[in-house]
Amino acid sequence: MTNNIEQLLARIRSLQDELEEEYRRTRDEWTQKKIELAEEFQRQQRRYKTGLLRFLVHSRLLVVLTAPVIYAGWIPFLLLDLFVSVYQAICFPVYRIPKVRRADYLIFDREELPYLNIIEKFNCFYCSYGNGVAAYAREVAARTEQYWCPIKHARRVKAAHDRYPNFFDFGDAEAYQQGLARLRKQYQENER
Repeated sequence: MTNNIEQLLARIRSLQDELEEEYRRTRDEWTQKKIELAEEFQRQQRRYKTGLLRFLVHSRLLVVLTAPVIYAGWIPFLLLDLFVSVYQAICFPVYRIPKVRRADYLIFDREELPYLNIIEKFNCFYCSYGNGVAAYAREVAARTEQYWCPIKHARRVKAAHDRYPNFFDFGDAEAYQQGLARLRKQYQENER
């Protein structure tokens, strides 16, 4: 009987080894297929790339002439980014407000797209930065508002930030006085 059990266990180990080898082989095949598909996907996307000269020739003159105005936005975006970063670094620890992770708002991934030319990639970079800085600043401002003035406006606010619905109703002095300390701590529990 012991011999029979040992034989069964040996067969089970052999089958497990065979199964592991089959899994490894299948995983390797899938990895190779993914690489081949990714390369083919890149080739297909490159077919849609507009050459730089063609891009410029087909651009409207007014679009080209207004480009310096658009790109001048780098200065205010950089200054806003710097100010918001310094502001929260100095003030948020004092108020015990969790800091906003800048990296969660500044996402740069579109330059990897093979169908964009150098100007389109630069434009995507610029838009990612500008919108990312605006979103980052908005979240810092929202957390500041939650701490200092979490009261809803009397009029409807278009595109209010995510924290706004938790604010106190306009004119509700009792709720404000009773709940301000709680609301000031609320993000500390949610952000950790």
